[in-house]
Amino acid sequence: MSFARLAEVWRGPCVESVHHGVAAVADATGRVLHARGDPGFVTFPRSALKPFQAIGLVESGAADALGLGDEHIALACASHRAEDFQVALVRDWLRRLGLGEEALVCGPDLPRGAEDQAAWLRAGGGRSRVFHNCSGKHCGFLSVARRIGAPAAGYDDPAHLAQRLFLAAFSELLGRDAAALPRGVDGCGLPALALSVGDMARAAARHAAAAAASESRRDAIRRIHAAMRAHPDHLSGRDQPTSRLIRATEGRVLVKGGAEGFVVAFVPDRGLGIAVKIADGASRAKMGVLTMLLGRIGLLDATAAEALCEAVEPPVRDSNGRVVGRVAITLPQAA
Repeated sequence: MSFARLAEVWRGPCVESVHHGVAAVADATGRVLHARGDPGFVTFPRSALKPFQAIGLVESGAADALGLGDEHIALACASHRAEDFQVALVRDWLRRLGLGEEALVCGPDLPRGAEDQAAWLRAGGGRSRVFHNCSGKHCGFLSVARRIGAPAAGYDDPAHLAQRLFLAAFSELLGRDAAALPRGVDGCGLPALALSVGDMARAAARHAAAAAASESRRDAIRRIHAAMRAHPDHLSGRDQPTSRLIRATEGRVLVKGGAEGFVVAFVPDRGLGIAVKIADGASRAKMGVLTMLLGRIGLLDATAAEALCEAVEPPVRDSNGRVVGRVAITLPQAA
C-alpha cells in the first residue's frame, strides 16, 4: 500500500504531526479520475455507508408508511451529536414504531457536546440508547423490518432481511456482490463492510448519479440527497464541518463522515463520488483534505476552497483559546 502526505499540523514555526492517507475521485462509469495514495487500499468506511443504508428505508415504503419527513431520512444518514432536535426526532420515531429505546441495538451513550452532556447529567440523567450517534440509522432498520414483516429482534444479524435489502442496494451501486466483502462489526453493533477507497468513491459516484436500474431506487436515492441537502445539521450537529461544507457549496456537495478518518462526498449534478481516508484514523484533516480536493477538481475556486478549509479545520489553540498553530493541507498533485 502507498499513502500520500495529505496534511501537516504546525505548532508555531515547526511541523508537529503529519497525516498520510488516500483520496479518490470517481465518476459513475467507474473511472477513478483523481487519486492520491493507493485507491486500492481496503478499509472500513464505517458511518460513511449510512446514505447507502438509508435506501431501503425509502425504497421499501417504510418512511411513507410511518409518515416520516425528510428530517427523519437525514437522521437515518447521521452520526449525530444528540443535540436537542436530534434526540426529539429519535424519540418521535420510536413512538411512531410503538417501540422503546431497548429495541435499539446501539449501546447507551451521552450527548457528545460538553454543554449538552453537563446539562443532562445535572438534571439527573444517565446514558440512553437514543443518544447514540447511530440511533437514527437503527430506527431506519427497525422501520424497514416493520414494513417488510420481518422481526425487529435480530436486525443486526447480516442474515436479517433488512440487512439483506441493504446489501442488494449497495451491490448494485458497487457493481458486485457486497455480501462477499470482508465484514466486521461496527461500533454501534451492526455489520461493517470493508472495501477499497477507490470502490467507495465509485459507489458514491453511482449514488450521486442515482445510477440504479429501477425507478423506485432512483427516486429513493434522490430523496436521500434532498434530505441531506435540506437538513445538513441533522447529519452531525449545528454548525459542524459537515453542515458548513454542504451549505458553502449550496448543497451541490453532500458529505457524510465515518469513524477512523473516513469521509465520503456525493456530487449529484456531476455524478461524482469522493472518498478520503486518513491512514492513522484521525478525524482531524479529513474535511480539509476533502475541501481542498474540491478546489483541485473545480468544484470550488481556489479562494473559496482556502476559506472553507479554515472553517472546517479549526486552528490549533492553547488552553486559553489563543491560536498557536494550524492544520495545513498538503494534498499533492494527482499522479
